[in-house]
Amino acid sequence: MPETTEIRFIEVATEDEIPINERIFLEIDDYPIVVINLAGKLFAVGDVCTHDNGPVGDGELDGYEIICPRHGARFDIRSGKATRAPAFTDIPSYTVKVEDGKVFIGIK
Repeated sequence: MPETTEIRFIEVATEDEIPINERIFLEIDDYPIVVINLAGKLFAVGDVCTHDNGPVGDGELDGYEIICPRHGARFDIRSGKATRAPAFTDIPSYTVKVEDGKVFIGIK
């Protein structure tokens, strides 16, 4: 029988705390996460580059890609997919929902 993994949603901020084209950094279950407001749409990914385990959240955005500030690896903030070497392993991507002005991150 397949194991079911339920998503639990954790309140992390209010919409006002993440202005358009800004980001916030947080930890959930000891794992660093960056929440990015890109042109009014919220995305959440793990703040750890899979190339060298350093933070990626401060990286520049190029469309939907975040660029690791150390070695230039790129990740799609919509899915966490690694899109450019030197990283080949995806980073975690989290469901984001907004209810009554509150921002929630979905964690499995």
